[in-house]
Amino acid sequence: MPEDHYGMLSHIALSVTAYSLFTLAAIQAVLLYLQNRQLKQNYNSVLIRNLPPLQTMESLLFELVWAGVVMLILAIVTGALFIDDLFAQDLAHKTLFSLLSLIVFIALLIGRYTKGWRGITASRWTLAGCALLMLAFYGSKFVLELIFHRGG
Repeated sequence: MPEDHYGMLSHIALSVTAYSLFTLAAIQAVLLYLQNRQLKQNYNSVLIRNLPPLQTMESLLFELVWAGVVMLILAIVTGALFIDDLFAQDLAHKTLFSLLSLIVFIALLIGRYTKGWRGITASRWTLAGCALLMLAFYGSKFVLELIFHRGG
């Protein structure tokens, strides 16, 4: 098999891994948001009683985001190396939204370490980054199929 084929396979594997990690981070962010809100309202629900402590939930969220950022950077780099012509392959939308989501996730990590972002703020930034990453795939399909009337 040609080297480009292995390069594209590695790009796809890294992209799917990054997307999966960020999907788990989004679920974790929702749980963290709900747990944080219920604790502030002094509401002792089944959710509060069965989830780990808030600090553990938050640590897990940031570990998922860190791992996702590493995988997304590797996916973007392998994509840049092994994709022949970004515009001929209708991948500009995907690349733009992937880079925007990467910026959001890196801003979240920087905000955590410089400004102490936690809880609801961390959840919101995580969900915003995940929404942009979702648009990288589904938004590209939307633009190509519905607006430009091209098959995806």
